[in-house]
Amino acid sequence: MNMLSCSINTLKGLYDISGVEVGQHFYWQIGGFQVHGQVLITSWVVIAILLGSATIAVRNPQTIPTGSQNFFEYVLEFIRDVSKTQIGEEYGPWVPFIGTMFLFIFVSNWSGALLPWKIIQLPHGELAAPTNDINTTVALALLTSVAYFYAGLTKKGLSYFGKYIQPTPILLPINILEDFTKPLSLSFRLFGNILADELVVVVLVSLVPSVVPIPVMFLGLFTSGIQALIFATLAAAYIGESMEGHH
Repeated sequence: MNMLSCSINTLKGLYDISGVEVGQHFYWQIGGFQVHGQVLITSWVVIAILLGSATIAVRNPQTIPTGSQNFFEYVLEFIRDVSKTQIGEEYGPWVPFIGTMFLFIFVSNWSGALLPWKIIQLPHGELAAPTNDINTTVALALLTSVAYFYAGLTKKGLSYFGKYIQPTPILLPINILEDFTKPLSLSFRLFGNILADELVVVVLVSLVPSVVPIPVMFLGLFTSGIQALIFATLAAAYIGESMEGHH
């Protein structure tokens, strides 16, 4: 009963943090729901960038790739290597999921550093990178949780749940709690790092001449890429772990 209560509290905590706000937000009222409009706007821009880039890259494929096709094939090979390293020989079906996670987070993070969102005036609130909002990172983390549960159940069926009593039934509460803390840590790690990076740049720009924060902005670009890689790598590792049944 204590374990069930702890799990319910953890789920409630994930719901409660969706109300965390930093700065001013732009809302849409859709029916009885209040939606973060700025997150949807910037997410659509990121999706448009990804779809547009992919369309241009595969518009006229060549046997010997050049230019943008060569770049995208390199990105695909990189994602395949990450997936294979973490998941194993059955990585193939999961490359699209891991790749989507990596590219969406990567472009979202970079959009916060490269695109002048704040020059776009809204009735209230301001635009920022999608991953600068806790709702986005929680949604990505929950998708990852659904993915690794699906991977484990698809391969092992109900015997998948046997992992909770391995190597000893005494660890049952800890093993159950682990599945609730994974999305929590994934979402806060990504949200915290992106928010901290943007806040540091804003503070430096307001305190010192504009040329001084440039090295920090380049460091932010590097950090943004690393955060996308960490998220994708952990997502692949969780999927591989659920399919192999080890910790």
